[in-house]
Amino acid sequence: MDLSLILLVLGMVVIGAIAQRVAGLGFAMLVAPFLVIALGAHQGVFLVNICGVVSSAIIMPRVWKDIDWSMFRWLCSFSVFGSVAGALLAGGLPSAPLSIVVGAVVLAALLLSLILVRANVTVSGQIPKVSAGFLSGLTNSLAGVGGPAVSAYAVLARWPQRPFAATLQPFFVVTGAVTIGMKFITTPDALPALPVWAWIGVAVFIGAGVLIGEQVQRVVSDRHARFFVLCFAFFGAITALVSGLRAL
Repeated sequence: MDLSLILLVLGMVVIGAIAQRVAGLGFAMLVAPFLVIALGAHQGVFLVNICGVVSSAIIMPRVWKDIDWSMFRWLCSFSVFGSVAGALLAGGLPSAPLSIVVGAVVLAALLLSLILVRANVTVSGQIPKVSAGFLSGLTNSLAGVGGPAVSAYAVLARWPQRPFAATLQPFFVVTGAVTIGMKFITTPDALPALPVWAWIGVAVFIGAGVLIGEQVQRVVSDRHARFFVLCFAFFGAITALVSGLRAL
């Protein structure tokens, strides 16, 4: 992998980590489409899975007091099954169709988020939690994007932003770890061939992005942060979708 591509990956990682710290999610929606275009579908999604675990692990101690552990247990119990199913499905898909899946999942998630903001529907009970956990694990493993399903649940369940964003961090660590383990079993050749210094750089740049995100969070409103994430993610999703269609 050439130096310019590695620098592009590191740049995307910083942007994704900033979004993750400011909004609690957004890393995958922002980064996945672009990494899929840059590295190919399988390697791009695999790298997003790894980066998602690292960024959430760095953020988790900083939001520990706000984590809702009861909600975490419900979501995680079924996300594991979704992660296993998604890894098996992704392993059987060629690169072009998988790229289309990534773009379509991100686009669908963005459109759903815009619709739900205006929805007057409220959900309760355990079935919505179970469904959100399973779908999050499935889409995280298949397309590298696990946030939209639990985000949709949070909106419909009127889950406050602070405990929601905090609880997502251990949730993403567990779900991502299961996904990565499955992919090492099913598609080990999909691991991006980065040199050791680049892997270290990914970890360092994620940490830097988290620190920058903490500063940004103090001066940027949630509304403006969400608007930036939506615009950037829409562009990336459409690009990945078109790229996959052209490859077909």
